[in-house]
Amino acid sequence: MYFRGLFLKNKHPKNMKKLSLFTLCLCCFGLLCAQPVSKNGGLTADQIKTIQNSYKATGADKALRNAIVTNDINKLAKNYDNNTAFDAHFSNEVPSKAITDQESSGRCWMFTGMNVLRSKAIKQHDLPSDFQFSQCYTFFWDQLEKSNLFLQAILDNRDKSMEDETVKWLFQNPLSDGGQFTGVANLITKYGIMPKDAMPETYNSNNTSRISSLIKLKLREDALELRDMANNKSTTEKMLQDKKMEMLQTIYKMLVFAYGEPPAEFTWTQRNAKGEVVSTETYTPKSFAQKFANVDFSTFYMVMNDPTREYYKVYEIEYDRHVYDGQNWKFLNLPMNEIADMAIASIKDSTNMYFSCDVGKFLDRDKGYLDVNNYDYGSLFGTTFNMDKKQRIASYASMSSHAMTLCAVDLDKDGKPIKWMVENSWGSKYGHNGFLIMTNEWFNEYMFRLVVESKYIPAQTLKLFEQKPIMLPAWDPLFAPEE
Repeated sequence: MYFRGLFLKNKHPKNMKKLSLFTLCLCCFGLLCAQPVSKNGGLTADQIKTIQNSYKATGADKALRNAIVTNDINKLAKNYDNNTAFDAHFSNEVPSKAITDQESSGRCWMFTGMNVLRSKAIKQHDLPSDFQFSQCYTFFWDQLEKSNLFLQAILDNRDKSMEDETVKWLFQNPLSDGGQFTGVANLITKYGIMPKDAMPETYNSNNTSRISSLIKLKLREDALELRDMANNKSTTEKMLQDKKMEMLQTIYKMLVFAYGEPPAEFTWTQRNAKGEVVSTETYTPKSFAQKFANVDFSTFYMVMNDPTREYYKVYEIEYDRHVYDGQNWKFLNLPMNEIADMAIASIKDSTNMYFSCDVGKFLDRDKGYLDVNNYDYGSLFGTTFNMDKKQRIASYASMSSHAMTLCAVDLDKDGKPIKWMVENSWGSKYGHNGFLIMTNEWFNEYMFRLVVESKYIPAQTLKLFEQKPIMLPAWDPLFAPEE
């Protein structure tokens, strides 16, 4: 359209000579662009022919093709040599409570962390097994705090260009409903907690994608405005902070419309495990937390197995926190056998743990069973898939994707783990009555993170947490928030 307009604008005879030369240049440019670009490494016609001829289209190949194009690959790759009924007995198990359901949201990190806490509360206060803390309440403040974290990070990086890696990452990730255990600790410490009855789930807390996308859109718009303001020499720091507060007030209103407004206080009737009334009292979120979630979060430590990085070092992820004035996520990188020993010690003491893994790998969804032998993709396609854990991480083929509550281990006569079980947050109808069972081999290959209380960590290992963390960038692919 631009060239057509230019031609009409310059149709006067005295401009025709210049226009003809311009048109000739355009034609030459077009001819140059139309020529095929030849580069070493591109597929030539002969190479394509060779590749095509390598497929023999045998009767077996045709049968496989017909089956694969019309069926779920997992059903065809299912390893029926491994299809015997798995044993659901565990030698050591933390008593389970009612299964929770995060619905269509990325709040697994929060459900998992709060399931660890509610297990303690139920045991200490003889509460009914279906007692739950309000996920909606904590999530409300999580989303507001993350919004502030994003906007303040934009201000902190105001002098950097839009092409800077940190600035690009911020605009790509203004908000998430995913997270990790540090968020649970920081949010409850700052805002307290309440029973689910006091602030129940809403449609949007169970289905977060739409409201989340709208808030992200608004935050990106706000961030551009803050950067424009910051580039004006007459703008003071106070003006920027006042503008940020105005923006957060809009975000707060959006959150209230989607999730309801968090109550400053509430009246709640406590019942025991038999359903009998114990007391009826008025609480604030902090006073309720003091009574029913009174844990020392400083005694919780995260360990991780990442064979691409040096073991026995502490790592910290930049901007990987839920609260601007909170803590970044930190972890100690350890071999799998040492992590397993801590997990076993915790389970033997009836204490479950925050656990995360690459849950989609070799998952039999019908049985809720995780086993590296569940599917034989190599035989189906006549090839091999032989990368180990280190290679999968380095090549972006595997990462932690989901958090659950580790609650059971089955040990052999020598005290070595055979299999593990986690309490999931996908409802009681999913998997094995709401739980997932994994072989120890799968655990070693696809488990990544575990939050363990200090009393289950050997003294020499605990001392390693005192070292200065190695800072990793926010965009490190292994450290996306669990959903």
